[in-house]
Amino acid sequence: MTPTSRASRDRYDVVVIGGGAAGLSAAVTLGRALRSVVVLDDGRPRNAPAHGVHGFLTREGMSPHALLDVGRAEARSFGATLMDTSAVTATRSSEGFTVGLADGGTVTGRRLLVATGLADGLPPIPGLREQWGAGVVHCPYCHGYEIRGRRIGVLGTGPLSVHQALLFRQWSDDITLFLHDTVAPTEEDWDRLAARSIRVVYGRVASVDAADGVLTGVTLQGGHRMDLQALAVGTRMEARSALLEPLGLTAREHPSGMGHALDGGPMGSTEVPGLYVAGNVTNLAAQVVVAAAEGTMAGAAINADLVQEETAWAVEGVRGPFSAALEAEVSDRVLGVRRHGLADGLADGLADGPADGVHHGVQGGMVGDAGPAGTKAREGVRRAG
Repeated sequence: MTPTSRASRDRYDVVVIGGGAAGLSAAVTLGRALRSVVVLDDGRPRNAPAHGVHGFLTREGMSPHALLDVGRAEARSFGATLMDTSAVTATRSSEGFTVGLADGGTVTGRRLLVATGLADGLPPIPGLREQWGAGVVHCPYCHGYEIRGRRIGVLGTGPLSVHQALLFRQWSDDITLFLHDTVAPTEEDWDRLAARSIRVVYGRVASVDAADGVLTGVTLQGGHRMDLQALAVGTRMEARSALLEPLGLTAREHPSGMGHALDGGPMGSTEVPGLYVAGNVTNLAAQVVVAAAEGTMAGAAINADLVQEETAWAVEGVRGPFSAALEAEVSDRVLGVRRHGLADGLADGLADGPADGVHHGVQGGMVGDAGPAGTKAREGVRRAG
């Protein structure tokens, strides 16, 4: 069977929830391993508002949707099935995992990979969401180069905002940190901000302003307006993982305080056997290229897990219901010494020392005795055989 000839079905080796960089990379890896895999995707990638993907070798500036289109085509070329739907439930089943779909159907997989990404929680400031992914950015490594040299504001959302302001200072010498009644810098923070010539503004930001879709600045409570060309915001990142809670997997607070994520072990394994995770659902800081790599590694780990299971099945099939030790025990009970080609009578003779000389003859005959005893011994052994 060639990879492209697999028909759509409701049972697969692997069900992948999430069709972003992580999920599609896993599907390609599994398809190339000749696994049947289905990818469930609702078509709402986290980076959809962005103009381009950055930091992805050979894909610099490519639009997020174009990147996913290429990824889907590659996954299909290796036999993966893609379904434009959402997963609403995930439960254990006799065959592994059964995933309930938004349209009421189900799919079952021996293994389950969750690559659902995260949701960015934005401060409720008028005009902010409309600029998200354009004039409003979050990651200096994703967007810093594109806004280099501009007037950049950093909106205070938590303890990491000072660190964010110091990072963006690498791309511009015109940085303003808005405390937004949220950030309280330490004495050490004040020293660092001053040393890097970062302005600090007290008070809350009342709105994010734009003209003809282009960010122009922010307005503070009280009406004071400040011109900006870009605004960086640290979002509250929450893993999209609610459907896994019935399976015993719950997102936990990230050590950095930036949000909640699922715990993922080596190559995406979790504490739930057969359930794997990859991408932003477990790694909040992963860029697109990192999420893709994690999907590839998780796909390889899943295939190795399935190979191990199938090898165990094959060994059981060759061995059958009896182990070597159990067969020997049964043979001992039923056949006794006859399993060695000896008659039961010979065993009795060896124990009781019969008068016909078999016992004595075996002792003499086996060491090369001549004479009547040796002859009788050889005849006795032939009779026993």
